[in-house]
Amino acid sequence: MSGPILPGATLGVLGGGQLGRMFAIAARRLGYHVRVFAPEEESPGAQAADWHTRASYDDLEAVERFAREVDVVTFEFENVPAETAEAAGRHAPLRPAGELLHTTQDRVREKRALRGLGLPVAEFAVLEGEADLAAAAETVPGGGVLKTAAWGYDGKGQARVHEIGELGAAWRGLGSPRSVLEAWVPFEREVSVVGARGLDGELALYQPFENDHANHVLDVTRWPARITPATRDAAHEVARRVFEGLEVVGTLCVELFVLPTGEVLVNELAPRPHNSGHLTIDAHDTCQFEQQVRAVCGLPLGSVRSQRPAAAMANLLGDLWAAGEPDWAAALALPGVKLHLYGKSEARAGRKMGHLTATAATLDEAARLVTTARERLVARSSSPA
Repeated sequence: MSGPILPGATLGVLGGGQLGRMFAIAARRLGYHVRVFAPEEESPGAQAADWHTRASYDDLEAVERFAREVDVVTFEFENVPAETAEAAGRHAPLRPAGELLHTTQDRVREKRALRGLGLPVAEFAVLEGEADLAAAAETVPGGGVLKTAAWGYDGKGQARVHEIGELGAAWRGLGSPRSVLEAWVPFEREVSVVGARGLDGELALYQPFENDHANHVLDVTRWPARITPATRDAAHEVARRVFEGLEVVGTLCVELFVLPTGEVLVNELAPRPHNSGHLTIDAHDTCQFEQQVRAVCGLPLGSVRSQRPAAAMANLLGDLWAAGEPDWAAALALPGVKLHLYGKSEARAGRKMGHLTATAATLDEAARLVTTARERLVARSSSPA
């Protein structure tokens, strides 16, 4: 299809998680139909879509039938098998392209691509067998973080190597021959730049988000990040070079370490909407999910202007349900607080069940509001009878 894909068309999403759910909500608000491809019987994305194709990602015949029923295909998580993306792309435009998916779902390929673009990354070494241990120890002599090359997220598939003598045991314990040892970065804070790029090369970048993690999972995001204008500009320049160098069409997040000097290093890429960008739903003229819809459909991108001076987001993990149903009314009684639940039927420890956002006149106030709201969720259950 040479022209833009207009409202009334059907958009296909590979994956049925919460990112697919929020994409479907944004797409339907714009007048599109949505078909989700996911193996689960009921998923957050399928709940919000018009249709659900339930099949395994390895069922390439089902993937091809799915692609023939939609006008464009995108994805909501990067661990879609390459063969699945290729099969879908034979029958409908795949945006972002399968080449980007191939690059970003493997840390070795991703880091080499970033270096190829001349972008700053931490020193790293690739391990594919016992013979690589000695060379890795020379390349990263101070230890660091050992990560599986593929299928890792939210801290899964990682091991801290405090000194290089621990590398062999850590590598064997990881259970993945193909791994990456990254030098430890003494960063000051972690930030992310979420943006979108259209078919015509138009680029829209949000101001950087500042991210705090707990147990390797994003806990609280603040916007705008507490960084200098020079660091903000450096982060945006890195993101621009990623989008243009990898020819991204769609939404992508660049995760960055900010060093004490104000310089930035690229940590990793996510070729989709990102957890840190969820607050754009309530805080900006155009949220990251609408930007994804606009980009993959060949429409002009939306404004990234903020509606309030500051915003914050707090993730809601399944642990909050341990003492009973959270007290939603207590949290929502706070002004400026919004609740987003993902429709997951089972609350498990560490599982992302939803998020809260708060907008305010100052960053401190937004962060205070969202964390207080989350604390109120369990106040009723933990109080004496």
